[in-house]
Amino acid sequence: MNRFARMPALAFALLLGLGLSACQEETSAAKPAPVAMTPDATGYYCQMTALEHDGPKAQIHLAGNPFPLWFTQVRDAVAFTMSPEEPKDYVAVYVSDMGRAESWDNPGKDNWIDAETAWFVIGSRKAGGMGAPEAIPFGSEKEAEAFVAQEGGSIVRLSAIPESYVLGSVVSEDETGGETMTMVEAGR
Repeated sequence: MNRFARMPALAFALLLGLGLSACQEETSAAKPAPVAMTPDATGYYCQMTALEHDGPKAQIHLAGNPFPLWFTQVRDAVAFTMSPEEPKDYVAVYVSDMGRAESWDNPGKDNWIDAETAWFVIGSRKAGGMGAPEAIPFGSEKEAEAFVAQEGGSIVRLSAIPESYVLGSVVSEDETGGETMTMVEAGR
């Protein structure tokens, strides 16, 4: 076979390679950027203004939807991703970086990090904005360790947050100081 006979096959392989790399670039470019929280950001489960609650927040972007779903607690966003009743076509999950937060009361409107890269503190003494245990995100493991030293808890990655932690029941105090148990299912 002469070298000219192989040219169409070689050209086809090059074009196929370029086409595949363009698809990969298109896929990675499809991940939307985080959106700054505004007074219009309403919690997906509670339908309350996210800015009115202290502690970290989350936003989830669904495929084909230009507007994120907002969560007044990160725990609720994690529950959303685990709940079989919720859509699984999310393309991005962003959480407040509490290492860059002004304070617990003011976690920030635009200090978002990808939940996949965050370090989460679970089981600490801090409750989330809706009063349930919180999964508190940090941009670095060192910041998470400093928080654990003050507030207790353990450090995990997103994939290691136990389903029972976000979908289980919550024990809280009632008005008389007694304990009540509330079932928290998928953040509701």
